Amino acid sequence: MIRLPAPMLALFALPLALTACGGRERPSADLAASRVTTIGVNSYLWRASLDTLSFMPLLQTDSNGGVIVTDWYINPAVPTERVKVTVTILDQDLRADGLRVAALREVNQGGQWVAAPVKAATVQKLEDAILTRARDLRRASVAG
Repeated sequence: MIRLPAPMLALFALPLALTACGGRERPSADLAASRVTTIGVNSYLWRASLDTLSFMPLLQTDSNGGVIVTDWYINPAVPTERVKVTVTILDQDLRADGLRVAALREVNQGGQWVAAPVKAATVQKLEDAILTRARDLRRASVAG
């Protein structure tokens, strides 16, 4: 049997004693992690989507599935046109490819709403606004 000097034995015994008593400092949770799973999808993307679309009436929201569907929105400046938006959050990570935005546009022709094309730039601008807001929310939670 190998005998250790008392000072060496104390060096080995102290960490074991602290571990058994919970003396080690446990890592704290990163509140600003890119993966936030208290809801089914990334909470920064979810909150940013709701903030970005706050001017439109909401028809359906599902935080577990990550879907936000707005009702038809008529811009008071252009009353002959209306838009409906669907945002789908595809991932629990804060990533650009974790978000999909789709829009429908209709124009009023002779009292009937008729489907009209949506400019690709419109959808891209909405995605960019949501992603920018999500990054801002994440930065604010890191700083605060």
